[in-house]
Amino acid sequence: MRTRQFVLPLMLLLAACRQEQQPVHETAETYPAVWEITDEAGALEGWLFGTVHALPEDLDWKSDLFDGIEERADLLVVEVSGLDDRTQLETQFQKLATDAPSLAPLAQRLEPAQRARLLELLEQNGMAPASLDGMETWAAALALAQLGRIHPAEFGADKVLLGDFASREVFELEGAGPQLAIFDGLPEEEQVDLLLSVIEEVGRPKKERPDLAAIWSKGDLEKLEEITGEGMLADPELREVLLVNRNRTWAAQIENLLTAAPRPLIAVGAGHLLGPDGVPALLEARGYTVRRFQ
Repeated sequence: MRTRQFVLPLMLLLAACRQEQQPVHETAETYPAVWEITDEAGALEGWLFGTVHALPEDLDWKSDLFDGIEERADLLVVEVSGLDDRTQLETQFQKLATDAPSLAPLAQRLEPAQRARLLELLEQNGMAPASLDGMETWAAALALAQLGRIHPAEFGADKVLLGDFASREVFELEGAGPQLAIFDGLPEEEQVDLLLSVIEEVGRPKKERPDLAAIWSKGDLEKLEEITGEGMLADPELREVLLVNRNRTWAAQIENLLTAAPRPLIAVGAGHLLGPDGVPALLEARGYTVRRFQ
């Protein structure tokens, strides 16, 4: 997940399954990827779209094809629906971030060399050495991750889609509280690994950080898959908890929606649609055909 605008809307997480190349609509080189989901009889059941949670305001990422899908979709499915309620989101974050008793200062939770890198990063960004001491390690990692953001969250694809579906039905796969609880439930060792991944990523010069918005908007699935296999998702334990387990849960929820509901547009963090552990692959294992067509 490499501390980017990928896995969770509250922090920083597209690709098809590893399968034969499918014919793609002519806009694939200039627009984000879109997949259609069909059942065993070939009937259209819905669409999958991988989002990036922070984008430039002037990025034109909607094609005519995608506009048509929005018009046809009966339901929007997202990870978190209440992205406009910042107060509620911040309240949930603070509650979980500070409820552990007897926390050692953040720097003391790291080895000496790691501690020096953390303090250097805080100083570079005008933050006091003790500014994150009251937070659990995972929460400090998410707070630091914001320093690596290149684009504003106000124009993230999921937030735009929620506005487009303001008068229609929206289904929430997780919600902010359960998402944060995943981090809160990590063992301290994994929380430290998360923090170290964030320190490494945010500490890189900006010119060395790939612009996910640009890669995503061109539908470059190969590059996106390469990026999302680095950083914290290169850690097997973190990958299992933050990505794979959630994808399995979502695939079951989505199957129920496809069976019972009108045609949904399913828009989740782009990293969740990658590779053999991605939602498209899991849906195919359940008998659906998932075909990229933009």
